Amino acid sequence: MTFPSAPGDCPGTDGSKGTKLLPPPIDHAIGFTIPSRHARGRIVRLGPVLDQVLAAHAYPPPIERLLASALVLAALLGSTLKQAGGQLTLQAQTENGVVRLLVADYKNGELRGYAKFDADRLAELGPDPTLFGLFGKGYLAITFDQSVTGERYQGIVPLDGETLADAAEQYFFQSEQIPSIIRMGTRHDAGQGCIAGGMLIQHLPEGEVGRERLHVRHDHPEWEHVQALGITLGKAELTDETLPLTDIVWRLFHEEPEVRVTEPSPLAKGCRCDIAHIRDVIGRFPAEERVDMADSDGIIGVDCAFCSRIFPLALDSFTTH
Repeated sequence: MTFPSAPGDCPGTDGSKGTKLLPPPIDHAIGFTIPSRHARGRIVRLGPVLDQVLAAHAYPPPIERLLASALVLAALLGSTLKQAGGQLTLQAQTENGVVRLLVADYKNGELRGYAKFDADRLAELGPDPTLFGLFGKGYLAITFDQSVTGERYQGIVPLDGETLADAAEQYFFQSEQIPSIIRMGTRHDAGQGCIAGGMLIQHLPEGEVGRERLHVRHDHPEWEHVQALGITLGKAELTDETLPLTDIVWRLFHEEPEVRVTEPSPLAKGCRCDIAHIRDVIGRFPAEERVDMADSDGIIGVDCAFCSRIFPLALDSFTTH
């Protein structure tokens, strides 16, 4: 749809204002484009999805905030996939950091994630550790898997800067050569659920026919204007569940002649662990290796790190060939 002329207003089919739009529910993403500035963007806000993911692990607050940010980033990047069934995976690792592994991924609107960390060393960092304090010398790997073509694209960048958003911006600059800004924020008030949001804006890699290739210029005036407006978006707006995502776009870019906004797309928790799939994987191991995996009662326990569940498989449930 074309961007409304005022917050909450939706244009009718004849161009006139129609009825008020209800605020989009939380756990959704919207996309937008600004044709006159050759820019595109995504905004997401997560709430119950975060609570469902975090509830399985009882993480301390710094790890909750870190994983919430990773899930927002996964939603921002994953929702740009054009092929159904495609998957976006974020993986942050370190050589000797407090957080040994951070994983978040997106597939078909479903998000999952987990973190491995040293609890004792984390406690020494205080309540608000820096990204460097958590990872030290670390890196972020961003992987796009295309389901239809089977192609895989991966970029790896250092975990420099103050946030995961800084590292992701560096990925687009280094691997894609697309000027990008990412804004993210998280909020978890005492006794309340976790709320997190984010916005990604990019300059389109090519202009119209006959125009210069924009991706070779990060100081293009069109981009500088969009960037100057985009960086004003703060944590308070991103984590305000009463503020519709379309209103955020309107506040930032209402002076543009046209902004095209997509319909909200839902986001959900999706671990994708499946007992049949797990049984199939374990069944491919030789029988003697399955015996080594089993405990004294003949049970193989398969731990899913994403949902923190253990799936028990009895040795005698596998067919012997």
